[in-house]
Amino acid sequence: MLDDTLLNILVCPGDRGPLLLVNEGRELYNPRLRRAYRIDDGIPVLLVDEARDVDDEEHARLTA
Repeated sequence: MLDDTLLNILVCPGDRGPLLLVNEGRELYNPRLRRAYRIDDGIPVLLVDEARDVDDEEHARLTA
């Protein structure tokens, strides 16, 4: 799990906006771009090319 201080510092590389910790702490999510970034062994992989696009159904679940 990411430390709250680190989570407050991290931003999306796509739009420089804040990220949400989702999926039991396994991903960081940008609801504005609907892009999810995985966390490998506690290290966020904040590379646009490695991000996963999120569909409408998952977006609704992640932002509920």
